[in-house]
Amino acid sequence: MTRQRTDAEQQIADLLRTARTSLHMSVAFLSRLDGTTQHLEVVDTRVPVLVREKAQIAQDTSFCQAILDGELPAVIDDVTRYPLAMSLPSARIPRIRSYVSTPVTLSDGSLYGTFCAFGFTSDKELTRRDEALMQVLASAASVIIEPEVRERQRRDDIDGRLDPLVAAGGPDVVLQPIVDLVTGARVGAEALSRFPREWGKGPDVVFEEAHSVGRGSEVELLALRGAAAHLDRVGGYVAMNVSPQTLLTPGFATLLGDLPHDRVLLELSEHDPVEDYDALTTALVPFRAAGMRLAIDDVGAGFSSLRHIVVTDPDVIKMDRSIVSGLDTDPVLSKLVESLVTFGHGCGVTVVAEGIETAEEAVRLRDLGVDLGQGWYYGRPGPPEALSPVGPAVPAPRAAEHQPA
Repeated sequence: MTRQRTDAEQQIADLLRTARTSLHMSVAFLSRLDGTTQHLEVVDTRVPVLVREKAQIAQDTSFCQAILDGELPAVIDDVTRYPLAMSLPSARIPRIRSYVSTPVTLSDGSLYGTFCAFGFTSDKELTRRDEALMQVLASAASVIIEPEVRERQRRDDIDGRLDPLVAAGGPDVVLQPIVDLVTGARVGAEALSRFPREWGKGPDVVFEEAHSVGRGSEVELLALRGAAAHLDRVGGYVAMNVSPQTLLTPGFATLLGDLPHDRVLLELSEHDPVEDYDALTTALVPFRAAGMRLAIDDVGAGFSSLRHIVVTDPDVIKMDRSIVSGLDTDPVLSKLVESLVTFGHGCGVTVVAEGIETAEEAVRLRDLGVDLGQGWYYGRPGPPEALSPVGPAVPAPRAAEHQPA
């Protein structure tokens, strides 16, 4: 059965067909060189029995490597005139007698492989002009293949970082306190993932990259297991983040099935698209019936949160830090928060503010009727031992104490 070529491979095949027919040769191919092996990525041939697409050749025994090393010329009109060429396996099978090759380089100057054509008879008509044609076609090929090469490198880079992380059990999971804005009592904590500092990437970026290579749910489930492991070590509820994609996996249902549902607040980010709300709400039914609460996270950061809220009927909405930071001096942000509080309370929903960093922000949020809050003002993410017990933690700030002098 013939393998279906990608669009890029078919474009390369068309270039190879041009090379093969223009030079009156039997075979043309694009190869990738990895240092030890020559991979015939795309082949255009009149004799598929002798030369197959995706075949592999030891790189140090190939015509292409000898040409790259300067041991053979780029245009060989008669292989029999070159003892080195005749000593190579391809001079016997498939009995190459004429050959033209040019390197394929990417935009950064790195070598990808070679663009080649050969025949089974010598050809005295081959000239440097034919090499120039191959160079033009090779340049066109490099433009076609570069996006795929870069994407493969990107995926390999992501996998290279994720593999040891997954093998070690997943990201570190820390907890940030969530407090009652009126009493200052800690009522719960949000579980947050932390990845190696040397990566230089925030958790949102890491999860997004993991999803882009099909490993998002794998990493998310490990983070959820890390969060679940803290339940026996802290009081109150633990908020755990999950994407819609991961929520619909069997692994998520298995994990959540073993947890004390009344102590879990499941946070669904508004940044993540929901392709099938019916499937999502159906998957949540047994867990919510058992006491698990649902939160819509990052409300105010985009445009999908209202849709999330209307369809999923959450127990909690969490306002994004972008509309919390500086609201004590910004009347527009204050009005937006006030509207969200009115909307949330009208739906019987608890309203939580994220990213609180100052006493003034905390006072204003409390005065606007926001129920709970979290942020550096109340505590940075850390180990379970750093959390205060559930109950009175710090006195709630009073507006009078923080008026400008």
